[in-house]
Amino acid sequence: MSDRYELILTCPKSLESLLAEEAANLGLEEVREQTAAVRGFAPIEVGYRLCLWSRLANRVLLVLRRFPVANAEDLYQGVLAVDWAEHLDPAGTLAVEFSGHGSGIDNTHFGALKVKDAVVDKLRTPAGTRPSIDKVDPDLRIHLRLDRGEAVLSLDLSGHSLHQRGYRLQQGAAPLKENLAAAILIRAGWARIAAEGGALADPMCGVGTFLVEAAMMAADQAPNLRRERWGFSNWLGHVPALWKKLHAEAEQRAAEGLAKPPLWIRGYEADPRLIQPARNNIERAGLGEWVKLYQGELATFEPRPDKNQTGLIISNPPYGERLGDEASLLYLYQNLGERLRQSCLNWEAAVFTGAPELGKRMGLRSHKQYAFWNGALPCKLLLFKVLPEQFVTGERRQAAGEERAAQSPSVAAEPARLSEGGQMFANRLQKNLKSLGKWAKKAGIECYRLYDADMPEYALAIDLYRDWVHVQEYAPPRSIDPEKALARLLDALAAIPVALGISPDKVVIKRRERQSGTKQYERQATQGQFMEVTEGGVRLLVNLTDYLDTGLFLDHRPLRLRIQQEAAGKRFLNLFCYTATATVHAAKGGARSTTSVDLSKTYLDWARRNLALNGYSDKQRLEQGDVMAWLEADRGEYDLIFIDPPTFSNSKRMEGVFDVQRDHGRLLDLAMARLAHGGVLYFSNNFRKFQFDADLAERYAVEEISATTLDQDFARNPKIHRVWRLTAKG
Repeated sequence: MSDRYELILTCPKSLESLLAEEAANLGLEEVREQTAAVRGFAPIEVGYRLCLWSRLANRVLLVLRRFPVANAEDLYQGVLAVDWAEHLDPAGTLAVEFSGHGSGIDNTHFGALKVKDAVVDKLRTPAGTRPSIDKVDPDLRIHLRLDRGEAVLSLDLSGHSLHQRGYRLQQGAAPLKENLAAAILIRAGWARIAAEGGALADPMCGVGTFLVEAAMMAADQAPNLRRERWGFSNWLGHVPALWKKLHAEAEQRAAEGLAKPPLWIRGYEADPRLIQPARNNIERAGLGEWVKLYQGELATFEPRPDKNQTGLIISNPPYGERLGDEASLLYLYQNLGERLRQSCLNWEAAVFTGAPELGKRMGLRSHKQYAFWNGALPCKLLLFKVLPEQFVTGERRQAAGEERAAQSPSVAAEPARLSEGGQMFANRLQKNLKSLGKWAKKAGIECYRLYDADMPEYALAIDLYRDWVHVQEYAPPRSIDPEKALARLLDALAAIPVALGISPDKVVIKRRERQSGTKQYERQATQGQFMEVTEGGVRLLVNLTDYLDTGLFLDHRPLRLRIQQEAAGKRFLNLFCYTATATVHAAKGGARSTTSVDLSKTYLDWARRNLALNGYSDKQRLEQGDVMAWLEADRGEYDLIFIDPPTFSNSKRMEGVFDVQRDHGRLLDLAMARLAHGGVLYFSNNFRKFQFDADLAERYAVEEISATTLDQDFARNPKIHRVWRLTAKG
């Protein structure tokens, strides 16, 4: 066997140049970069050193041979040509990893089978002894890569992937792999900062991966020093004496490194569930003296090193994938930027994110950016120097924000830094607030629509619920560039707290898309936070977080108040009652009885709570059922009926599908059959293309009253709903 081998080091995509530099420093010669790998030549000692010391590689592969492959038989013969007795005992175990395709081999399992057959056939003894397969912990892990007709046959010296250092047995929801964390630290200049005695802090440290990797670098600890099992452990070509020498040297270096005064390395994590797992990881890495961890919110983050030294702030904030994440994440990134400006002057900062658009919202200008891949997700590493001249200049704080900020120090600590578009949007919100705020105060209205896509490029509906803001984003048309749409959304979200003078944590965002079936009623979250609001003298419960709608349709406010005024002594029927807000108004107005029908148990429970909140219960009937079927079976008589059906419904609990355009004629005929002499039926819906059935006007006295059922806050959107008043003819 040659004293010099071809070695291939695999790594995550985007780490190739860093790995090439590291490998060269560890003794690899003639280094060349490939996609997600580097290759070079070196004696076995360097192969061992790479396994022990590489912070960036996944695997160290020792190439046995390269050979051309035109078909499956070529593959078999090429593997068979190796003298496997030099590498594996006939009674040993092996695992085969096969990648690539071509030359008639399009199935990796088939390719691996061919490789395994060749090795086993070569080693089978006359007595029938032959290697067996062990995919978990084999004596020899063989790797074959097939690319454009060439097979590269290798032994895996590393065994399990080198990113698995062994200290991280517990991890959070979205952990960074250890070698990616190490690469980020290298790009962030941690080696230089550590050599100068600098500090390191992670304000959102999760289970502490950055902290451990940084401490291992600073303490000169080989990343895989604690690993006990290697891919070469039972390889017949293994040179134990050489390995023991290298391992002893690494242990000596680690002991000397840990004996130095420890650097100030601190992590902060808001989630109490992650604190103990993170501390366990730090202890397993043997770095308990170097790394300290505290529970703390980002809002209170302030690094205070022992000797007032500066250093590196490193963070991997969440990127967001769920409904409504944009708002909370925007404010998180803004808050991170604010903490850096306020508490980390003269530090360097590195923010690793899969949402670079959010990174731009921190109010700091990055002096360098690096592209990385986190698995299949493209990411950016943003590097900052937190110096006064680096701050992005902000627009002046708006008057409403100033007034509120004077009362609330937590808001005052977040000066507005709005883009030109964000400032325009803030101006519009303040203009609307000035006019509508006066109207709402005079009318005693707590909940109203402040903005409804007034500026087409900011396609949002913004409602105020006392001191909370409920934002619905209308899904942009496909013709709009998604990046532009996101940038505008973030501009708007940045403007809302500033323009309205409220805390960012009082903003809730949802995306309203064309809903199918019962999707608009489906639960979006499970926070279960109900808030009490008042309207026309009644108390109602709203939930801003858990569903697409809040439990209170603000556009129907005038209609509910009309029902309250007309309900005295009446028998009231509310069909498709939702949370029965109109029923509460009817009861408040003195209705003799109320009956409310809906298919959803969830909303009927909510309705029951709304009624109970106002002291109503016994004589208020709540009926669960399909409205059409219920009407066909009901024999009651009602003086006042309110119907506000969904556009479309196909619940499992009802027969068939309800379509308001197709079915409203039959629905109204059934309801009018239950209307008492002299009674009134109000029918409403919000389907934009709705056409009222002309035949109904021949059977009943029909009057469209839509214009009288819209308050000032919906005057800009007269198509929000349409309402008809029906009575018996004659």
